[in-house]
Amino acid sequence: MRTEFLRPIDGLHLAEEYRALLRPGESEAGANGAVHRLPRFFYEIGSWEEAHEIRLAPHFTLAELMLVDCREARLLLSQFPHYVPCAILLLARFLEDFRREVDAPVFISANGGYRSPAHQIGGARSIHAWGTAANIYRVGDTFLNDVKSIGKYGAIAASLSPAVFVRPFGLERGQTNDHLHIDLGFASLIPRECSDAS
Repeated sequence: MRTEFLRPIDGLHLAEEYRALLRPGESEAGANGAVHRLPRFFYEIGSWEEAHEIRLAPHFTLAELMLVDCREARLLLSQFPHYVPCAILLLARFLEDFRREVDAPVFISANGGYRSPAHQIGGARSIHAWGTAANIYRVGDTFLNDVKSIGKYGAIAASLSPAVFVRPFGLERGQTNDHLHIDLGFASLIPRECSDAS
């Protein structure tokens, strides 16, 4: 793994314009009423070149897990530095285990990895804001867009850990029909060099 570019940052020390978008450590109530604290600690990424060079796991670069489109907040989309929650390391490790199990390349969709709380898809209620969720649109040569493929690869992902949640196939809220959604829950990671004392 190549991680020497990773610089941990306490989100509470970011400039106000970034804090307003990333909302470090703030509480957010989900659709079911459960309250979770948004990530407070981030890695600061200086450029897309860095993001492509940072290998979080043997087969996954940081760039693959932070690619978003124009629905992201302008400041977080168009200029650097970018900030990604430290728990993205946990996601990359799980994706590497999943790739090994399926023995094929795994492709993450745009907006399918980390999205900030300011992103127009889901916002702070989306587990993607924790950096612990991925939307996989293809495994090897198989596009995940039907009940059979999503069911097959979802079962494999779920078998790897009891912490893994897989959305079922379907058109209803909380289901998916054009990708495999997996997540590790509302996990946070505090780097050794950081303190979570207020």
